[in-house]
Amino acid sequence: MNRSLLVLCALAGVPVAAAAQGGKAWPPNSLDRPKPPVVDPGPERPPVPPPSDAIVLFDGTDLSQWQMRDSTPAKWIVRAGYVEVAPGTGSMQTRRGFGDVQLHIEWATPNPPHGDSQERGNSGVFLMSHYEIQVLDGWHNITYADGYQGAVYGQTPPLVNASRPPGQWQTYDIVFHRPRFGPDGAVVRPARVTVLHNGVLVQDNTEITGWTVHNAVAHYRPHADRLPLILQDHENPTRFRNIWIRELAEQE
Repeated sequence: MNRSLLVLCALAGVPVAAAAQGGKAWPPNSLDRPKPPVVDPGPERPPVPPPSDAIVLFDGTDLSQWQMRDSTPAKWIVRAGYVEVAPGTGSMQTRRGFGDVQLHIEWATPNPPHGDSQERGNSGVFLMSHYEIQVLDGWHNITYADGYQGAVYGQTPPLVNASRPPGQWQTYDIVFHRPRFGPDGAVVRPARVTVLHNGVLVQDNTEITGWTVHNAVAHYRPHADRLPLILQDHENPTRFRNIWIRELAEQE
């Protein structure tokens, strides 16, 4: 992109990535933004076993790897091999921090479903505590494009809607590269993420434009190189199982 276009983008508040791709810069959470096309990802599958070098964050038995955000013991409900959000208790985070990672997580939204749009099966996977991959019941459920499951919430919609029906187990396979900050706190390299939802590519090395916020333009703030993974309590009893993570070598 040439210098003059960079300047125009900055003055207009248009994200550089959108301008470079020739795409329209939609306001966050716009209901007018085109919805992702629906694809059938196929039937639900058995849990995917972790590789030998993975850190198992939840194996279906206990929450020893987790705590509440105030550092008290995790309060979500463990039963039958999964953990369920206990609405109103708060979000849950890992006891250790992570940077560049490969993450596998399986989830299921309530069945029968309750509510619609963002009130249906809502939760979220927050990478490094600040960058949300949305969890939502997207089965015949209309919401804003950057709020569908698989979205970088409030920023980039999923390429497609690969949702299974409520109650069925779904998977996220996520590759995340953390942002790099200079000594002055400026962004040297933004975070990037690739997401497969039920084996279908929904984020393809997507640039993350800043901390997740609702109905506002995202911006970066400098932070540590390793931060906890957070699962969101959004007042819906969404379930999770088979959570494992692989730490990736830092690529400078």
